[in-house]
Formats: sequence, structure tokens, C-alpha cells
Amino acid sequence: MGRGNNQKLKLLYLAKILREETDDEHYLTMPEIVSKLHSYGVDANRKSIYDDIEQLNSFGIEILSERIGPRTYYHAGAREFEVAELKFLVDAIQSSKFITVRKTRELIDKLKGLSSRHAAKYLARSVFVAGRVKNMDESIYYSIDAVHSAMNEGVMLQFRYFHWNLRKEKEYRHEGRTYRISPWGLCWDDENYYMIGYDGDAGKIKYYRVDKMTDIRLLDEKRKGYSEFQKQDKSLYTRKRFRMFDGKEQVVTLKCRNALANVMVDQFGKEIRMVPADEEHFTVNVDVAVSNQFYGWVLALGGDAVIEKPVEVKEEMEKLLRGYLARTEEKEK
Repeated sequence: MGRGNNQKLKLLYLAKILREETDDEHYLTMPEIVSKLHSYGVDANRKSIYDDIEQLNSFGIEILSERIGPRTYYHAGAREFEVAELKFLVDAIQSSKFITVRKTRELIDKLKGLSSRHAAKYLARSVFVAGRVKNMDESIYYSIDAVHSAMNEGVMLQFRYFHWNLRKEKEYRHEGRTYRISPWGLCWDDENYYMIGYDGDAGKIKYYRVDKMTDIRLLDEKRKGYSEFQKQDKSLYTRKRFRMFDGKEQVVTLKCRNALANVMVDQFGKEIRMVPADEEHFTVNVDVAVSNQFYGWVLALGGDAVIEKPVEVKEEMEKLLRGYLARTEEKEK
């Protein structure tokens, strides 16, 4: 591009230089700004740059100046995101199983572009994506887009749902038959993306892993289940389920060592009531969807939490443990 054409882009190049090269801790002097503009093929003098900086500020791109001794230093001010906010987004992206390694790096690179080059190096401080379990199929982005489109248009979705078998092949549920579900929302839990949908045949709200949905198609039928969806306290609904596995919702009484108070609050929220049982234990009633995943969670607490009631839940836990021990003993013979 010729110098004359570049001259027309002077204001844009000035904004680019200041946003990429400066921040609250890094500055440029006027001679440095002039020099960097020259590197883009733009001729500039001090007076014209002063005017340009005023225009950028008027437009909403904050450029600050600070006089230190005989020199004035310039730097970009407020940005769309603070560095701490960008770090948070980077951590969320890199820890998400449904985002592929390639897409993770692409997204993080884009986030870096929202900060100065000096701050960008801190955004890569813990990007250890290569060793993490990551989705290998980028079709999930199209699946998420299809779910959003169906919700925006207020229509039902048709899709097939699968799980992986021992040969690492997709094995479709319902013998490969399609699901017809009314989508009402998306949620992120345990590093996975789930669609919240109404199953008209079952007459209830269900959750579906988006990365397990294939052959998605929007239907002409209006979605159903609005009243059922509105009845749900979405945050409470997800809190009751362990890794989003469904089960019969029941109030379960746990007897726990006092050291587990923090664990209970983290899992069920500060609204739960922990009643002292003796000097070392407390009891707590938790509303959960009872599933093998719930039993596994209790077991992982290493005996510091035991199920007291209902009796059938306690007996089911004992049955699972006896079955596990029996299978273990058979293998050792």
C-alpha cells in the first residue's frame, strides 16, 4: 500500500499503536509515536497527533497523557476487558473439555488482541492445553449454534444422541432413532456444555450433552414445555445432579464430620442447614437426584460422610458397596 493511502488510515494506525503498545504500565513518548507511524508509512507531526488523540478520546477510545520531568508520556486507558477478566476467560476456555485444542489456542490468541502486547504474555501464563482431555470434534460449535437458532426461532430440535463404546466408536441410543426435543437453554457444568430441553414423550425437562448430539435439524414445530421449564430453579436443578446424571429427587440426610462443612456449602450452597449431632459431627438434609454418581460422591468423602436416611437410599448404597466388593473378590481368586 502506498504512503498516500496509508496517510488516510493515520487515525486507525494511531489507535492500533497505542492499544497494542501501551497500557497503564507502558508508555510511548511523542517521538516514539511519530516513529511508529512512520513504520506504517504514515507521515505525522506533533500538532496533528495531538488533534488525533483528542478525536480518539471523543470517539470513546481513552488515551491518557502524563508528564514526567521534561517529557509527556501517552498510553491507552480503559479497555473493554481488564487483564484480570481476560485471565479468567482464558482459564475457562482452556479448562473446557468441549473446546478442541486448536480452537482453544485460536480463542486465546483473539483474547490476547484485546490487551496490550505487554499484558498478552500474562494470558499465556498457564495455557497447558496439550495434556488436557479435549474434544477432538469441532462440530460442537455448529451444534451449539443450532441450539441457539432453535431457541431464537422457538422451534423443536431433532437429533441423534450417542455414547462411546469399547472400540471408541459412536454408539447411538434408542437404536439410532432421532430425539425430538424442545430446547429451552444451555448450561455449562463439570467442564461440559448441556442443552436443557423438554421431552414431550416423557413430559419432563432433561439435559443433553451437546457434544454427544449429532445430525441436528430444526423442525417446523413450535417448541413445547414452557411452563415446565419455568417451574425449574435452574441453579438448584443443576446443584441436585452430580455430573448432570438424573435420578429420583429425594431429601437425603447425611451425617458428616465437622471438617466437611466447607464441602457441603460448596456443593449445596449457604442455604443448607447443618445441625450439630455431637462434638465431631453434624447432620444435613440435602435435596439431590439420587444416582450412582451421587453414591460415588459420598464414597469419595472417605467415610467422613454417611447416609442416614431415607432407609432405601442407605440400603442401595450398601448394596452397591457389597456388589463392588464381591466383584473384586472374584477377580482375586
